[in-house]
Amino acid sequence: MPGQRRRKQRQQRHDERHRPECVPGRWEPLFETQEHTELQQFLRRFQVEGRVTDPAHVRIDTFCGRLTHPTTYRVSVYVPDTSGT
Repeated sequence: MPGQRRRKQRQQRHDERHRPECVPGRWEPLFETQEHTELQQFLRRFQVEGRVTDPAHVRIDTFCGRLTHPTTYRVSVYVPDTSGT
């Protein structure tokens, strides 16, 4: 299709400019658990509710506890800075 490469490149440039790393803001924790099944249930509910449209704005951290602490899962969402600077 004519113009398809240009549209793809334009979309890629837009996505790169609007990545969480390029926009000032912070990661805000939403959910934390030590059970993998609870994490899966939360993610399913989160997806069904449609609270975040861009998957790049959702981060899942896994803190490996080894022997002394249990493994912990944390779901965070990126919140852009609204200070206007």
